[in-house]
Amino acid sequence: MAKHTIFWGPFGPLLRAMRGIPVDRRSPQNLVQQVAERFAQADELVLAVPPEGTRKQVEYWKSGFYQIARAAGVPVVLGFLDFERKVGGLGPVLHLTQDVRADMDRIRAFYRDMRGKHPELESTPRLREEDAAQPEETAR
Repeated sequence: MAKHTIFWGPFGPLLRAMRGIPVDRRSPQNLVQQVAERFAQADELVLAVPPEGTRKQVEYWKSGFYQIARAAGVPVVLGFLDFERKVGGLGPVLHLTQDVRADMDRIRAFYRDMRGKHPELESTPRLREEDAAQPEETAR
């Protein structure tokens, strides 16, 4: 997945050959369901979602990665570039639960000690859905 405009720049042929999914964030048009359906139809599919906060600090991450993984019933693999230690790679495979706050606690724990290229732009991994989520005990 990548911003739709780069599919027509110099990386366009490569992205199209890799069967990339152009995303126009001004008009999402049920993107979560569309991508979940691609997972259901494909024998193999890897979806890479770029990180938040690469150009500015954000209060909340966009939740598309989370919603897509839940809708498609696929795990999330946490990728990273830790510029402070000069390492990058793939982290744990997370099988999401029905508890968004617990899932995000696991994600926060993984990224806690990692530093991006611009540490002043870092923000805590948090989804708006966490604020809306109610623990079962208080929801009764």
